[in-house]
Amino acid sequence: MFIKSLKLKNFRNYNHLQHNFAKSKTLFVGKNAQGKTNLLEAVYYLSTLSSNRVKKDSELIKFNEQNCSISAQCIKSDTDVSLEVIINPPKNKILKVNGLKKNKSQDFLRVLKAVSFSAADLMLMRGEPSNRRKWLDLAICQVYGAYYDKLAKYNKIRLQKSNFLTQGYNDEGLLDAFNTQMSIAAANIVYLRIKFLAELEKIASIKHKTVSNGEILSFCYESDIPDGFGLKELCEFIYDKLCKIKDDEIRRAQCLFGPHRDDISFFINDVDAKKYASQGQQRTLVLALKLAELDIIKEKTGEEPVLLLDDVLAELDNVRQNYLLRAIGENTQTIITSVDTLAFDEEFLSDVDIVNISQGQIV
Repeated sequence: MFIKSLKLKNFRNYNHLQHNFAKSKTLFVGKNAQGKTNLLEAVYYLSTLSSNRVKKDSELIKFNEQNCSISAQCIKSDTDVSLEVIINPPKNKILKVNGLKKNKSQDFLRVLKAVSFSAADLMLMRGEPSNRRKWLDLAICQVYGAYYDKLAKYNKIRLQKSNFLTQGYNDEGLLDAFNTQMSIAAANIVYLRIKFLAELEKIASIKHKTVSNGEILSFCYESDIPDGFGLKELCEFIYDKLCKIKDDEIRRAQCLFGPHRDDISFFINDVDAKKYASQGQQRTLVLALKLAELDIIKEKTGEEPVLLLDDVLAELDNVRQNYLLRAIGENTQTIITSVDTLAFDEEFLSDVDIVNISQGQIV
C-alpha cells in the first residue's frame, strides 16, 4: 500500500492542499498548530472513516465553511485506486472509490489500511475506558471492514433504546424488541473484540518482551460476559442479561449493559498496568501495541499498512526510538510529524522526504 497523493479542501485549517508523496518516508516539519497533525488525521480518516481526535465529523470542517473533502490516490496490489470522502452535514457523507459512490462503508474501508501512533496514545493506559474502546474499535476496522457497520448498527439501536427509556414509555413488547436487536448486534461486537485482542496479544507480547528486557505482557477484555462463548452463546447470554436487568434499566432510564460499557485491561508480569505501570512501562506497552497492529494488518490483509507517527519520537527515550525506527520495514510507507529533525539520526534522514508546513501551507 502506498499513498501517491493527498488532497484536502476545507479540512481543518486547510483551504486547499495537494501533496504528492515522493518517498516511502515523509517527515512533515513545522511549529505547533500549523496543521501537521491534521494531515495525518486526514489519512487516518480515509482508512477508518473516523477521526482519532474528535467525535463529530462536523468538527473536521474548516471554520465558516459548509463542507469538506479528503481524497487520495493510492497504489494497492500494484493497482491505482482513488478514494474520496465528502463531509456535508447534516447529510450522510459521500464515499467514492475510483469515482464511484459506495453505499456500504465496508466497500470503502477495504482499500486503505493505516496505523496511527501519536503522543496522545501514550496516555492510553491512564485514559478513560471510552478511549481504550475507541482504540480497539478503530484497530479492528482495519482488519474486519464489516465491523464498522456492525458498530454503527449497535450504536443506533442503543440510542433508540436509550431514548425509549428516557421518555418513560411503558411498552414491554417494544423494549423486548430493542433487547433482541441489541443482543445480536452486541454479540457480534464482543465476539470480534475478544478474537482480535487474542490475536494482537500474541504479537504484542513478543515485541514487548524484546524491548522491556523480558517483561511479560498480557491482555484481558473486561466485561460481565464469561470467556469462551461462541457467537450464538454470546447472543443468548446478552439477551438473558438484558431481560434480567430490564426493571433496573427502566427505573434508571439508562442502557446498563453492553459493549459500550466494557474495558480492556493490560498486565505487565500479571500486575495491572493501568494502576501500577511506570511511565516508561506504559510507553513500552503502547509501542508494542502499535507495532503489533502493523503486523496483524499485514498478516490478515496481505497489505503493508501506512504508518502515521504524530510527534511521537520526542516522547520516547533513545532505546524506544531506536526500536521503533528499526521496526519500520523498508516497504512501509511512513508519514511522520515533528517540530524539528533533532530526534532523527542522519542515516534515517538520508532517505526521508522532509516537507515544511506553516499555517496550513506547504512551504
